Amino acid sequence: MSRLFRISGVSRFLIVTLSLLAGNAPLAAQSLPPPVVGALRVAHIPQQNVGVLVLDADSGTRALVSNNVNQPFNPASVMKLVTTNAALELLGPTFSWKTQAYVDGVLSQGVLQGDLIIKGGGDPKLVMENFWLLLRQLRAAGLRQINGNLVLDRSYFADNLYDPSQFDGDPQKPYNVGPDALLLNYKTIAYRFTPDPAANTVTVTTDPPLAGYALTPPRLTSEPCPADWQNRLMLGNEASGASFAGSYAADCGPRSWYVNPYRMSHVQYVGQAFQQMWADLGGSFSGRVVNGVVTPSARPLAQWQSPTLPEVIRDINKYSNNVMARQVLLTVAAEMSGQPGDTVNGARVVRSWLNDKGIDTSALAIENGAGLSRIERVSPLLLGRMLVQAYRSPLMPEFVSSLPLVGYDGTMRRRLKSQGVAGQAHIKTGTLNDVRSIAGYVQAASGKSYVVVFLINHAAAPSGQKAQDALLQWVYENG
Repeated sequence: MSRLFRISGVSRFLIVTLSLLAGNAPLAAQSLPPPVVGALRVAHIPQQNVGVLVLDADSGTRALVSNNVNQPFNPASVMKLVTTNAALELLGPTFSWKTQAYVDGVLSQGVLQGDLIIKGGGDPKLVMENFWLLLRQLRAAGLRQINGNLVLDRSYFADNLYDPSQFDGDPQKPYNVGPDALLLNYKTIAYRFTPDPAANTVTVTTDPPLAGYALTPPRLTSEPCPADWQNRLMLGNEASGASFAGSYAADCGPRSWYVNPYRMSHVQYVGQAFQQMWADLGGSFSGRVVNGVVTPSARPLAQWQSPTLPEVIRDINKYSNNVMARQVLLTVAAEMSGQPGDTVNGARVVRSWLNDKGIDTSALAIENGAGLSRIERVSPLLLGRMLVQAYRSPLMPEFVSSLPLVGYDGTMRRRLKSQGVAGQAHIKTGTLNDVRSIAGYVQAASGKSYVVVFLINHAAAPSGQKAQDALLQWVYENG
């Protein structure tokens, strides 16, 4: 999304100054467009349960539409816009995370008489391929046999208790994985099921492979593949392994199921993944996996550096990755405070950042920065003002490109594909029970650009998508 024209330095100063002075002022009410009103009526969603703001992105003050703009709403995953925008400005576009490996002991002829220490730096995207490259560096540095322990240093984030069932009572869901300074592969297991009707068996494997992780396969049946095939498996999700006491239909063919092994700690998960991968690389290890810190006598041996922040926030915003967003908020807290990252400091930093921009944060409540929350709140006006300032920022291209492109990718890939607004808007979505939210940018047919925010908090919110889509198309046609 390109700027429409250049603004002189003096003019830009005046515009920014005026918008900041008006930053906390209520906007004059502008009626909802008829297509939106009609769609809300059909969905049985009262207008008092929706917050809508459409602002000219260049002026930041001219509102095409405004409704309940000062009211706090649960934004669901639209909260990720606040977290990622703050991170992009505070940490910078070249910021990356580092995962470091140290040895504490004598390394001679491939044998380490001492401990291997891996220090996590909060990397949200330390997937198995990248972890393999880190371990490959260790092998290339001459390490083959570890006669000591594997020490995992997770002190970059505060060691807080996390309950994966707190949000919705379903701790197995991958979106309920908690953050960790040494988050590996999103701490998720993919169970791969391959039926063999000839042998009347089902083969179950895990990705990633985990050393010592026991698997008990389900029994094979000849029934048609049921819609609830995962429930039929009757998963026993334990720290030591997984058992499937139920059945799997041969008619289902090969399938995968992604699960949070919530009874397994982050230390156990990383440790078992390490042991399996290290053995596959020809290494040997006979010690224990323990939680600890880098010792003064340890020396660095290898390091993995993540992709830069803009690439990470694209994953977060386009695909609404919750655990990655949590990692980013804690990283902001750690980097800006110099203390182990926690959500309290993260929320404090974000609030201060918004206040410094002249944006009123009285309607803001941050629990985890991902929107997977029943208590997070934001007003349409706060989001709108923030998005206007993000549009004026030198980092605008990186931020806007992180949002789903309507009709093409991310969580907006299937919406409005045949409408004129397809390909002309970058929109983040948010979805919870009783919540449907969108926010982002629309480039209208006129060539002008607009900030759009549409938050719904109502029992009928799932039926509100048509109203939101109607607004995006209306802005495209009338903006």
